[in-house]
Amino acid sequence: MNFYDNEEISQKALLVAVDTGEYDAVSSMNELYELADTAGAQVLSHIIQKREAVKTSTCVGAGCLEEIGEFCRANDADLIIFDRELTPTQIRNIEDKTDTRVIDRTMLILDIFAQRAKSKEGKLQVELAQLQYLMPRLTGKGSAMSRLGGGIGTRGPGETKLETDKRHIRARMEKIKERLKDSENQRSQLKKRRKKNGVITVAIVGYTNAGKSTLMNRLTDAGVLAQDKLFATLDPTSRALRLPGGASVMLIDTVGLVRRLPHNLVEAFKSTLEEAAQADIILNVCDASSSEAWIHLDVTQSLLESLGCTDSPIIPVLNKCDLVSGIDDIPIISKGVRISAKNGSGIDKLLEAIEENLPIRMKRGKWLLPFDKAGIASEIRRTGTLLSEKYTESGLEIEAVIDELMYKKLENYQS
Repeated sequence: MNFYDNEEISQKALLVAVDTGEYDAVSSMNELYELADTAGAQVLSHIIQKREAVKTSTCVGAGCLEEIGEFCRANDADLIIFDRELTPTQIRNIEDKTDTRVIDRTMLILDIFAQRAKSKEGKLQVELAQLQYLMPRLTGKGSAMSRLGGGIGTRGPGETKLETDKRHIRARMEKIKERLKDSENQRSQLKKRRKKNGVITVAIVGYTNAGKSTLMNRLTDAGVLAQDKLFATLDPTSRALRLPGGASVMLIDTVGLVRRLPHNLVEAFKSTLEEAAQADIILNVCDASSSEAWIHLDVTQSLLESLGCTDSPIIPVLNKCDLVSGIDDIPIISKGVRISAKNGSGIDKLLEAIEENLPIRMKRGKWLLPFDKAGIASEIRRTGTLLSEKYTESGLEIEAVIDELMYKKLENYQS
């Protein structure tokens, strides 16, 4: 299935939310601003209507809908973005009353994912999420589903594909699932190989735009895309990291999280999140300069717990501390490691924290192996980190970081 070119299309948008008290509407609206900006929209303004319940036919009340229509006509708005999931009927009714195209929060996030996915697997995951969202909405060629041309909310599956019958779409979804299953099996084999070779994994997780990719680049020179945009990274990246004590770990960058992430997207990117679930150590990174830093940490912590990450140590990492003062006054996050991935401050403390939480206690030392024991060096390469080796008249001189079991095995050869 083809995707549109990821060209930026600047569209003037009005953001709309209904505050029924089920979540913090203001904070969610602030996030919607960021999402719209990431998608390439020019946000003109926003409207939040307080109601006891969402109106079934139009989501907002009649008076508010009239206000929305007048605003769009007066300001030549191209798009209305609602901060909740809408039904096809609601979208059609709102468009009829305002004469402006309407998308919901899920469509917006799906559009961003369609722009950001780079790998073949990432694109398949996005396409599957889009089809799962659109499938129950394919009730005919209504205005909400048949818009031609480009724009925010239209990237992804091609127009003609969406207008074929549901059997063809189901077949496409099954084919995507099979291909993703193959990718999952390959990833599983890679994980088994890592475990067999004693590779320790450290996953970077957290709220989107917290600076995870910048941290990855700071620690490993991985060259991961790092932008001040939501969902800059969708595809997991793995790089080796050598700690100050000499031990090596595998660092994994993962997709960012948001509150109320659409269910289909959580499912589609579960493989990425499972990279974190199976890691030996987890870095829960948040933007310390955000007024909701503790909420972001809590959102990530809750998701990790739901994935069964209760056995692995989770290290709270407060990034962007160069932009904030008085963070010590926030008791909920007082135990986190404070860093700035951008300028490098606090990175030494973070590396110390990782070393302290290694699942196997590693020791560094020097040994002189007799020639008939030189084969032990190969074993060290598999289970530890061989820092140096040199053949001398007396045998093989090595310096390495090894676990306690190997350390005891070599106690008679220490130099």
